[in-house]
Amino acid sequence: MALTFEVDPAFDRELRDGITALWVDVSNAGGAVGFVPPVTGDEVRPELVKHLAGMAEGRTHLVAGRDEDGAVAATAFLTHNTHRLMRHWIGVYTVMVHPRHQGKGYGRALMAATADAALGLDGIDAIRLTCRGGTGADRFYASCGYKEVGRVPNAIRVDEGDYRDDVIMLLPLFRP
Repeated sequence: MALTFEVDPAFDRELRDGITALWVDVSNAGGAVGFVPPVTGDEVRPELVKHLAGMAEGRTHLVAGRDEDGAVAATAFLTHNTHRLMRHWIGVYTVMVHPRHQGKGYGRALMAATADAALGLDGIDAIRLTCRGGTGADRFYASCGYKEVGRVPNAIRVDEGDYRDDVIMLLPLFRP
C-alpha cells in the first residue's frame, strides 16, 4: 500500500503527536535526524516547535505522508532560504520514514513528493539538503537524483571520537 502525501496539512494535535512519535522512532532506530538514541518525545518536541514556527511564518512547508491507517509515516520540511541572493533554492530537513515502512519504496515516494512540492513554489530552482556521512543516506539521495556538491569532513560529532562528514547535496529542479 502506498503512502498518501499532503503538503502543508492542517496542523492539529494528532499531526503534532504523530510527527513527534515518528521522530522518536526514527531516531531510536538509528536514523540520522538530529539526535543520537535514546531520545524521548520531550527532547524532540522543541525541535518540532522550531519547524512549526517556520510554518507559521510561511518560511517552512511540511510534506507529510500517511499510511493506510492514517498514521504519520513520513515527513520532510522544506524551508525557504532568506538570503536575498539565495532565494532560488530551498532546503529540505528532517526527512523521515518510519522504520516499519523502510524498504517499501516510501523514501523515494517521499523525495518525489518533496520535489513536486518545491516545484509548486514560485522561483525555486533547486533543493539543497545535508546528510550525515557514514549512514548510506548520501547514496540514497543520489539514487533520487541529488548530486553531492560538497562535504565538510568531521563536521558532525555523533559521540566522543565518532565524527562524521556533513554531506551537501543538490537537486536541480527542471520545470516543463
